[in-house]
Amino acid sequence: MSDSPLGVSRDVGVIIVAGGSGTRTGGEELKQFRWVAGKPMLLHSVQTFMDRPDVGMVVCVLPQRYAGDPPPWLFQCDVDRLLVSVGGRTRSESVANGLDDLPDEADIVLVHDAARPLVDAATIDRVVAGVRGGTSTIAALPVVDTLKEVGEDGLIVRTVDRDGLWRAQTPQGFPRQLLVDAHRRASVEHISATDDAALCERLGIPVRVVRGSERALKVTEPGDFNRVDAMFGVAE
Repeated sequence: MSDSPLGVSRDVGVIIVAGGSGTRTGGEELKQFRWVAGKPMLLHSVQTFMDRPDVGMVVCVLPQRYAGDPPPWLFQCDVDRLLVSVGGRTRSESVANGLDDLPDEADIVLVHDAARPLVDAATIDRVVAGVRGGTSTIAALPVVDTLKEVGEDGLIVRTVDRDGLWRAQTPQGFPRQLLVDAHRRASVEHISATDDAALCERLGIPVRVVRGSERALKVTEPGDFNRVDAMFGVAE
């Protein structure tokens, strides 16, 4: 990956995980392909990361049946900085596949969920700055609600102390070799995780938290599409 036209080294590679079926949002169309806030959900993230001069490649990890024939709107982006990879059986496998396809020049890797279409440039800046400082870094928000542990019968078991608890978001950023090693260990030990920070944590690798954004909500339920539409264009 060469330098950008602005003379900035393009040493950041981005893996956008869009390999899930998205069944909880309803409908037959993949949620990452559905339109929200003016364009297909996946396209929001791809274009946001490609706006960065330090990003040399964006890898979109898609379900196998779409990887060979991606939707045409995806090619509205800079095709020279776009790759499509095949999703795995789990999120961890999908990220590992994306890692394999990143060019060697990507010394910093950002992993982002396509289901968070409104991630903002300031959050990405904070994550990248943390990794450039030598520490794996994720976006997150402190928990502000009272947390209850609830049993299968629907009754409260206890109130959980929320002090020091944060809600993990994406992007999550890592020195490339560190993330490769964490995924390699996880594969050998048949470990999967809901995010990449957890794969590092289990190896004792420090992971820093920087403030994320309320706008970067994860589209999970049908009503979340309306919530994102309402947030679009509204300054934080």
